[in-house]
Amino acid sequence: MASPTRLNLKFYQGSTFNETIRWESSIKKYTPITAMFKTAPLVVTASNHAMPAGWRAIISNILGMTEANSLGYIVGTSVTTNNITFNEVNAAGFKDYISGGTLEYNEPMSLADYTARMQIREKLTSTSTIAELTTENTKININDTTKTISINITAEETALYTFKTAVYSLELVKGEVITPLIYGTITLDKEITR
Repeated sequence: MASPTRLNLKFYQGSTFNETIRWESSIKKYTPITAMFKTAPLVVTASNHAMPAGWRAIISNILGMTEANSLGYIVGTSVTTNNITFNEVNAAGFKDYISGGTLEYNEPMSLADYTARMQIREKLTSTSTIAELTTENTKININDTTKTISINITAEETALYTFKTAVYSLELVKGEVITPLIYGTITLDKEITR
């Protein structure tokens, strides 16, 4: 089992909090690139790629439009069966695409039949919780189609928070198997406009 990932969060008191988590497997997927377009944003053609929107990927081994080889991980903001748009990349000034290239990403984990639970505590040793979020109370939503886990806290709830910093962990549950996914600290910025 992989270790949980540390992800520190920031809440703004009196504001809605939404965070989307994506659970990557260790299995790499490689899809040949057949076209790239000098557009803003960058559009890449990789037939039948199966990468979901919001997923991070690396582009490598491009001939011609070599600027794309050094982008590192970038997030695909919209996808079709054959194309991925990378909104954070303005490729209008890149060289012309000639050929080749590979789209590389980690295969998403299946979220079918999982539930999730998360607790927020002032300190790790605190016996009481500040908040309890679960799929059952709809504070956490799991979508196996988009491969996303969404944490949702209302503005009314964050308005009641008084901690300066807190700790949390989020676990996925499937039958008897519990998988710790993320953990970290939460910093609360106090509300000014109220």
